[in-house]
Formats: sequence, C-alpha cells, structure tokens
Amino acid sequence: MARRESTAAGPGSRAFVVDLIRSSGPISRVELVKATGLTQPTISNIVRRLIDDGVVRETGDTVATGGKPRTMLIINSRAAYGVGIHVGADALTCVVTDTRGGTVGRVLVAGPGASPDGSAGAGSSGSDDGTHDMVDRLAVLYRDVTEGLGLESQSVAGLAVVGPGPVDVARGGFLAPPGLWVGRDLTEALAARLGVPVLVDSDAAAATVGEFWGRQVSRERTFGCLYMNSGIGSGLVLDGSLHRGASSNAGKIGHVAVIRDGEPCACGNRGCLEMYAAPRVMVDRARAVPGLAERLRIHPTDPDGRAFDVLAQAAIYGDDAARTLLDESAVLLAEGAVALVNLWDLDTLVLAGPGFAVAGSIYVSEIRRRLAERAYTRDVHGVRVHLSSNPRDAAAIGGAALVLQGSVAPGHGPQLASRA
Repeated sequence: MARRESTAAGPGSRAFVVDLIRSSGPISRVELVKATGLTQPTISNIVRRLIDDGVVRETGDTVATGGKPRTMLIINSRAAYGVGIHVGADALTCVVTDTRGGTVGRVLVAGPGASPDGSAGAGSSGSDDGTHDMVDRLAVLYRDVTEGLGLESQSVAGLAVVGPGPVDVARGGFLAPPGLWVGRDLTEALAARLGVPVLVDSDAAAATVGEFWGRQVSRERTFGCLYMNSGIGSGLVLDGSLHRGASSNAGKIGHVAVIRDGEPCACGNRGCLEMYAAPRVMVDRARAVPGLAERLRIHPTDPDGRAFDVLAQAAIYGDDAARTLLDESAVLLAEGAVALVNLWDLDTLVLAGPGFAVAGSIYVSEIRRRLAERAYTRDVHGVRVHLSSNPRDAAAIGGAALVLQGSVAPGHGPQLASRA
C-alpha cells in the first residue's frame, strides 16, 4: 500500500501524484485518492493544475463503475522535452526524450579525450581549466540536436550534462572529468549561453533516474542501478527520489574495497572494486595475455570502451580466455551487487552503462545467481535483476529524465541553473 502523505497540495504532493500517474496510468482521480490518502478536493486541485500546465491529459477513455464514469489520466508525452549529454573520455552523447522517456533524437560526437582518428588521445582545452572550451562544444552540440529536431526553446525543460564525477553540485561542474580538461561552473555558463535550465550530475545517478522513469517503476519499489562504463558506480531511488548523500556523490560502489591492501586507487583507497572488475582493467589484463590481443585484433591505440566490446563479444562467442576474464569481472561485480542489495534491501536492480552493452547477459546471470544464494532477505523476497534496454545511452537518457523529473515533478533533484 502506498505511504500516506500530507493532504496539503504542495510540491511533494504534486510529485507524488505525477509519480503515480507516470507509473500506474491510465489512472482515475478516484484511484489517485485511494492510492495517496489525499482528499478528493486536493487531488482535483492538483490534477487540474497538472492539466493546465500540460503535464497530464485525459485520455478520452472512461471506466464504467455502476455510477458516474471515471475519466482516465496519463502523462502527456509532449508536455516537455529533456536533453541529456553524457561526457565520456572518447565521446559526447546527446539524447532528447519526451516527457514519458521516449527517445526522439540522438547524436554521438568525438569527446574531449579522443584524437581526430577516433582513438584515445589527450584532451584539449581553450582555457586554464578547460571550462570555456567545453561550454563551446556542449553548446554547439545542444543547438545542433535541438534545432535539427525543430524544438522550440520553450518546449525544452532543460539540459543535464552528466559524467563520471565526482560532481560539485554547488558550483555546477565536475571535480575529475574525463580527458585532461577540468570542468567547473558549467551550469551557469551553459544556461547563460543557451537560455535553458542546466544541471550537472554523475552518469550513474542519471542512469538510475532514467531507468526508474522510463521503466515506469512504482515509487513503492526500492530501486537500484549498477552502472559500468570506464568505472563502476551505482544509484538508489527511494520513495521516487534519488538518494544523493551529503554532496550528491552517493553510490560509489566501485570504490568499495574488495581486496584487503590491494592495488592503490586514484580515489586514495586500496583494493577498490573498480581496480579489479572495470572494463579498462579487463582490457589491460587481456593485453597482458600472450597472443590474446592480437588474436582478437585489439590494437594498442584502441580506446578502452571499444577494446572491451571486442573482448566481451569474444567471450559471448566462446573464446575461453576472453570468457575467463569476463567471468572474473562478473563474479566481483556480483559481490558488489550483494553488498548493495543487503545495505538497502533492494527489490529491483538494473544494470546500465556501456560496460554491459555486449556481455550484459553474463553479468545478469552471475548477479542473479549470487543474490539467490547470498542476499540477506532471499527468504523474504526476491530481487528482480534486469539489463537496461539501452545500456550505452543510459546516462544520457537519464540526464534527460533528471531535468524532466525536476520540471514536471519538482522537489526530486538538484536545482537547475535557470534560464538567462
């Protein structure tokens, strides 16, 4: 049963109602009253405002109940559009989604760490910290995509720029972004340049919200996401809201030690999960196996992401050496999944990110097996483990979901830098 909340029609109640319509729609006003515990006049007021704002629409369908027919409500997919740009070392991915999370546009361009031939290289910057150069590149990409789709500025809820982090939400930038550029104060600069609200967040957090939003997951679920790109992160949604921590940097499961006094990590810890299970580590190990890189045609100049895809494909198609490496990574990641599930008592876990794009089935199978054996609450409830339907673009799609959630259901996330 849904948790009862205050009958005051404040932002929290609006977000609650939007979440229910998003995850349960089509749904009637009477059903909203029962599900929320809010009064009928309060629900009527909230729904009327949502319809006036264009966020919700009546379907035209009615349900006969023996009394007055009930009109059904759904989220208006055209209420607003969200734009998410994922900043990786090798590529910038821009995705535009509608209000219900459907992708309406996608563009991929070279990232800050890519050389002109597409291989990994040193990033460049037009200023001491690279912010000016990145603002230019992000602004051009945003305009190219939105103008190419014919979107009016007022129809865009905002732009989210997401990356590996950690993030500095107060200043609106990244503390340790990909490549050699150091991006800070991005939000205000981009908002002033583009005239739309802007936020910065981590790719794992964005992917978590995107999967929650796009899958129409109920806020009653304790929802988690494991995100794997060059590193490993996670996110958690409780009562419809992303759990952020003190500085919006929660969920760094990749920096939990799995080997006592193990390899030193850039984070300052030793034996971190990332140091033993992340794609870039698996690629390094593959290159160290005599003859394996040559047999799989993994070249020294290949970006880690591309090389890991080749390794993962070989594992799927029966290469024993490649499969051994992927299995080792999956076993360690499954240990991380067990820890995440046990800490938060999750009932739903989704795997997202480019690291799962090719061999996600290997990871899903191992994680399901470990959770069935070792999850603390395995005799109380199961844990649903799914692979993202679009693991490569999960962070960019999630960025779009972040701004849409903040626009149509305010109160869930970080403050958007306002329009100029």
